[in-house]
Amino acid sequence: MNNKKATLIGLSAVVLWSSIVGLIRGVSEHLGATGGAAAIYTVASVFLLASVGFPKLNTLPKRYLLWGSLLFVAYELCLSLSIGYANTGRQAIEVGMVNYLWPTFTLIAAIAFTGQRANLLVVPGFILSMLGICWVLGGDQGIDPAGMLANVRDNPLSYGLAFVGAIIWAAYCAVTTRMAKGKNGVTPFFMMVAATLWLKFFLGNHTEEMSFTIPALVYLLLAAAAMGFGYAAWNVGILHGNVTVLAGASYFIPVFSSALSAALLHAPLPKSFWIGASMVCAGSILCWLATRSGKLARMRPGAVAES
Repeated sequence: MNNKKATLIGLSAVVLWSSIVGLIRGVSEHLGATGGAAAIYTVASVFLLASVGFPKLNTLPKRYLLWGSLLFVAYELCLSLSIGYANTGRQAIEVGMVNYLWPTFTLIAAIAFTGQRANLLVVPGFILSMLGICWVLGGDQGIDPAGMLANVRDNPLSYGLAFVGAIIWAAYCAVTTRMAKGKNGVTPFFMMVAATLWLKFFLGNHTEEMSFTIPALVYLLLAAAAMGFGYAAWNVGILHGNVTVLAGASYFIPVFSSALSAALLHAPLPKSFWIGASMVCAGSILCWLATRSGKLARMRPGAVAES
């Protein structure tokens, strides 16, 4: 496969991932937060089996299989349930934005635990990302501590899961970079996520009913395809395409995601939100530039430890 084609395939992953927040929310509105997420990861696992395949488990490093699977499952649970538990479409978009702190947290984890070198740009990058999230959560007024606190108090579970998820993904990237040895366990990891969600669904006391209407099935297939094929496409791009182009594009996912989610969920966003989202993107880019390396660009979901 030539470099240009592989890069285009990798860029398609950016579009697919940008739609995830809106699509997960659409599925949860029809099938419930837990049942909807379980259905998404089940169908996505089928897509991954068809596109990526199932690795021989005995070829995966045992430490990676253990810690990688635990962290991966924990992250995906935080991501999907934080969006599903959101009270409104706009809140789901805000929760998704909180989750997009992962590139910044990944850099901090890499510096702390993997010896990643970085220059002083990391400081304004980190500050800008955090201020961007504060701007987003402040509502129509921008940075407004009282408004931000009231916003979080309205649904602390969703915002908390999204924030914890960003930290968990940073830990996953640090762990898999050192333990994976070039192996990719994304397919069995996805199957573990699906199994965990179904277990939670059947053991829990869920009041929402799963309504498999035509719109629900369309959202489900689109969400699963965005998840499964997004991982597969990114792997192709990272392995055979232009990593620099892909890395640059990936840091604009928060803005792309917000735009697509706002359209899918019919949730208009104020000017203050876009300012905050742009700040998050800019902060992530500064953190990336601080490393002066493409290494962290590979730490997108499903594309760790590739070489």
